[in-house]
Amino acid sequence: MDKRKVDVAIIGSGTAGMGAYRAARDHTDNVVMIEGGHYGTTCARVGCMPSKLLIAAAEAAHDVQAAELFGVHATGVRIDGKAVMERVKRERDRFVGFVLESVAGFPDAHKVQGSARFLDAHRLMVDKSLEIEADRIVIATGSRPHLPSFLKAAGDRLMVNDDLFELDDLPTSVAVFGPGVIGLELGQALSRLGVRVRMFGVGGAVGPIRDDSIRACALKIFNEEFPLNPDADVKQIERTDAGVSVTFRDSAVGEQTEHFEYLLATTGRRPNVDQLDLQNADVQLDDSGVPLFDPYTLQCGNRSVFIAGDANNDLPLLHEAADEGRIAGGNAGRYPDVRAGLRRTALSVVFTHPQIATVGLTIEQVEARCKACYAVGEVSFKGQGRSRVIGQNKGLLRVYGEQGTGLFLGAEMFGPAAEHIGHLLAWSAQKRMTVSEMLDMPFYHPVIEEGVRTALRDLNHKLHIGPEMIERCMDCGPGA
Repeated sequence: MDKRKVDVAIIGSGTAGMGAYRAARDHTDNVVMIEGGHYGTTCARVGCMPSKLLIAAAEAAHDVQAAELFGVHATGVRIDGKAVMERVKRERDRFVGFVLESVAGFPDAHKVQGSARFLDAHRLMVDKSLEIEADRIVIATGSRPHLPSFLKAAGDRLMVNDDLFELDDLPTSVAVFGPGVIGLELGQALSRLGVRVRMFGVGGAVGPIRDDSIRACALKIFNEEFPLNPDADVKQIERTDAGVSVTFRDSAVGEQTEHFEYLLATTGRRPNVDQLDLQNADVQLDDSGVPLFDPYTLQCGNRSVFIAGDANNDLPLLHEAADEGRIAGGNAGRYPDVRAGLRRTALSVVFTHPQIATVGLTIEQVEARCKACYAVGEVSFKGQGRSRVIGQNKGLLRVYGEQGTGLFLGAEMFGPAAEHIGHLLAWSAQKRMTVSEMLDMPFYHPVIEEGVRTALRDLNHKLHIGPEMIERCMDCGPGA
């Protein structure tokens, strides 16, 4: 059996793993990166980029079909499913190629292909043929789709997003299970490309939305395009000669069965830590078997083990994985000098239409932090000037502020240009701006951002600022 001794071993070569590798190399060149699957990130292969390519095609189709609103009549519109999927795969492979080029630039001595598992807190076994002793270890093994057992009744017609992007043509119909971020994006895109879609959920969740008002607005608008039941009563799933059948109870028409070509499972992801033999790593695990860790240092307890990216099951977003990889790799490289890294204000975007954006604290976190000492401002985009001009006047924005200080705490939005407005609001939250300071910023006319000003004005009107109010709210934990 071969043996190696390194300063830092990184398990995984995705976004977090590559970030950790680069950061660790700032401190030592005695590094190894271990990959048990294909090189190329989840984002590039099966996540962010192929999904946005499919969404781009869907938006093009929708824009043509919606042109009549402006007196523009398009005739003979035809969606070529094979051409759509060919471009998705071609451009996807191009993005993956960029990642592969980066990995190819790493020294061969720093790359090991194989599946790693812990022998103890400092030793890893790779494919029963190589033992690696490492002073410090970074876990960056990513995640994989989670498949509830009852969906497996769909047999070979059961897909996850990885499978969808390998199709040569668009399917005729798809039952989507899971109205989370992935389900909403792919389900709406398929629907706009002419695929018959019905979406099923459990528990009432719609994407990452936490604000009840935003959720109700989004649910109503999504159902104008395709049936979406976020708390469906599914009785049976069965593989049929033609595809898959789903029997469910509808409150309006009772029990019914619909037939689909495929069932697409978008029921969340699970961290790839269950095959690492973490019981040998001398780290404390949570109920799901994921190591407990400090979110600012990514260190697991007081051990020389760090965990970053989707593997820690905390913030499964590419920019968070990149930040976490950099923090974990840097701390592993300079260990035992462990330092807290920059954790940015929470920001997530769902590329549906309208888009969803969540910024800063959620409404639940605001309530927990401030109890009754907060206010909410809102704006509907139904009558917002620029949104109405471009025919995208749907949705709602709600912004949260702290009584006494006037501090801007967070926001949730379902509406036009949320991907851009979300950034402005996240920057404001990270700079700890007050609502009045945000209102002092320039707003051009006519732009969608004027809706943000309307919501902030509404919030500012409801806030009571000053030392007297701060003193009254001290028990609620006002901001420093």
